[in-house]
Amino acid sequence: MKLISWNIDSLNAALTSDSARAQLSQAVLQTLIAEDADIIAIQETKLSAKGPTKKHLDILEELFPNYENTWRSSVEPARKGYAGTMFLYKKGLTPIITFPEIGAPTTMDLEGRIITLEFDQFFVTQVYTPNAGDGLRRLSDRQVWDERYATYLARLDQQKPVLATGDYNVAHHEIDLANPASNRQSPGFTDEERAGFTNLLEKGFTDTFRHLHGDIPHQYTWWAQRSKTSKINNTGWRIDYWLTSNRVADKVTKSEMIDSGTRQDHTPIVMEIDL
Repeated sequence: MKLISWNIDSLNAALTSDSARAQLSQAVLQTLIAEDADIIAIQETKLSAKGPTKKHLDILEELFPNYENTWRSSVEPARKGYAGTMFLYKKGLTPIITFPEIGAPTTMDLEGRIITLEFDQFFVTQVYTPNAGDGLRRLSDRQVWDERYATYLARLDQQKPVLATGDYNVAHHEIDLANPASNRQSPGFTDEERAGFTNLLEKGFTDTFRHLHGDIPHQYTWWAQRSKTSKINNTGWRIDYWLTSNRVADKVTKSEMIDSGTRQDHTPIVMEIDL
């Protein structure tokens, strides 16, 4: 199987806008079409509570005619047009689809952050992990989220192997971002968030990129839009992951980033696994 994950930072913009940034996003979509993956996980769709419009669905059908889709959006009292996730999966696949709630604090369970596909022999689940926020105002809630999410994933793992992906909003180790020293108190690199990710892996999961590639440096999945030179200078972060249950990690044959050209923000990641 080939599986791709991408934080798209607004599906609407990628599908319907003609801005310069949207055109870069559309180029990435063309790259994904050429990849011909079995499953594509998309985070930060930013769609309304009603999900994709008919226009969105028509464009998706035109771009990805061989795929079904399922989505989850942020619903009130959570913020409108915030977060959100979607799966595209090849027609002929017949997963059981669930939209888990994990007992997260505040409105996090209502922000459309997790979708799980259950197949006969394994689960595929994606997450858009809440950001700790400016001034780390959401850090304590984020810690609860990390704990509850790890428990949820471990519960799936007790049933059958898990393939888990998404924007986890954390660079796990110093090697996973370009400037660790100056980001000690930045969202996504606090000791608390890193410990939360360690706890997740210790429940029986493998970071497939490091499993295959070891400690190769300068490998990132996100470059800040606020800095015009972040991608040119490769001052990025690796915060998007493909994880698997430990017992199937050796079945992974590929785990890497997909080139998104000059587009900053997230780049897609791909995993191939022989199950």
